[in-house]
Amino acid sequence: MLKKHTYGNDSFFIMEGSLFAKIAAKILRSKQMAVTLNRTIHLTGVSCAEFLKNERWVRHEICHIQQIKRLGWIKFAFHYLVSSMRYGYYQNPFEVEARDAEKQSSL
Repeated sequence: MLKKHTYGNDSFFIMEGSLFAKIAAKILRSKQMAVTLNRTIHLTGVSCAEFLKNERWVRHEICHIQQIKRLGWIKFAFHYLVSSMRYGYYQNPFEVEARDAEKQSSL
């Protein structure tokens, strides 16, 4: 079930118990995972309420939504995958930007 939310000027949806997020969690060996696909944040191992209480995590995923808006989802997906292969997940420039966004007081 999708739930609509807003953060600043950005509206987005949250899907709990997402298979997409479960696969990402398995790959990254994490019990909790949020993965953004277009304007939907897919969660596994964490409830919507828990996720929304963690402002740093929300800012991280909102940054991905803004990246997708900026590039379009097809271009974003392509560049994200190429960057992940080239630099690895943690040094992927999209992830670096999202981690920087975590530290900001607003987006």
